[in-house]
Amino acid sequence: MDRQKEFDRQNNLGFKLLSDPDKKIASILGAKRRGPLPNQRATYVIGQDQTLLGVIKNEKNMVVHADEALQILKSQL
Repeated sequence: MDRQKEFDRQNNLGFKLLSDPDKKIASILGAKRRGPLPNQRATYVIGQDQTLLGVIKNEKNMVVHADEALQILKSQL
């Protein structure tokens, strides 16, 4: 959660970012893998009206998630 708060602070987003340590949301959105494997690396960008604005999936480069999510959010301004 601290990483999400820092990302919000650095980018002046001004809204909450969700983390899913218990994997409930990952399961609902199809990012949970079977068995003991970790979730797929996925970022879901959801608008204030609760519409899905974008999905970022990249297993190898986690920096892409923040960059692409930020681009999606900025395009909504």
